[in-house]
Amino acid sequence: MLAAKVISRPDTLGAEVQRFSQTPLRQTAFLNSVPKCGTHLLRNIVRMFVPAQQHYDREFLQIPNLEQHKAALHPQRPMFSVGHMLFADMSLMALKHANNVVLVRDPYDYVLARTRFNLSDQFDHPHQNHLKNGAVSVEQMMNLVIFGIPGRGPALREVFLFHAVAWMGTGVHVVRYEDIVANLKALDTPAAEMFFAQLLAAFGIAALPADWRERVRIGSDRKHSATAREHLSSGQTIPEILPDTQKQLVDHMAPGLRDLLGYA
Repeated sequence: MLAAKVISRPDTLGAEVQRFSQTPLRQTAFLNSVPKCGTHLLRNIVRMFVPAQQHYDREFLQIPNLEQHKAALHPQRPMFSVGHMLFADMSLMALKHANNVVLVRDPYDYVLARTRFNLSDQFDHPHQNHLKNGAVSVEQMMNLVIFGIPGRGPALREVFLFHAVAWMGTGVHVVRYEDIVANLKALDTPAAEMFFAQLLAAFGIAALPADWRERVRIGSDRKHSATAREHLSSGQTIPEILPDTQKQLVDHMAPGLRDLLGYA
């Protein structure tokens, strides 16, 4: 299957990272996310705590390109890299020595985010571009996200099964997008300090520097995220809340998924 491409804005965070003193990673760190679950948000926050020379930013790692980019996960040369790694024998072996953090999102909101992205001008996929510009309605695209497109795109159940569920109980650290957002909104509280200390420790960043809040604020600034919703354009209006019918379809397609991820 031909790969999708993202037509995105240039990186604007590199210069910000250079403003702060950094402690080198001593172990490979990998952000392993379900697609469209806030990958750029968490990636940019973590980047603010890692020396620029340890950022592996050539590519998002996935099984199809793993062989070309296996240097990103070399245990003797610790790097911070990001990707959408399916649970499989190859990925288990590649990530054996890495701090592996799996990022998830409420499947209801995943459908909205994926729909918004699929219909945007920034998403370029040779097998799905024909669905843009009003060719299908927003509700129809939601259902395609939920049930998949035979031979062209996976169903929601498979996306979460292989990118998140199968990883659970194997020593990874699972973090929910909504918990990150909630703690960003309460960044000056002791609870947020504990949350980010534990989250960054999961990547191998052992201690929060005194300026950690400033770093988190800069990293989480939406202007640095190429795929933030305000940077996506499609001409179609996506609702803020998933319609009740589509919620029922998610529950039918992937029964127990939201409960397993802590959203019930």
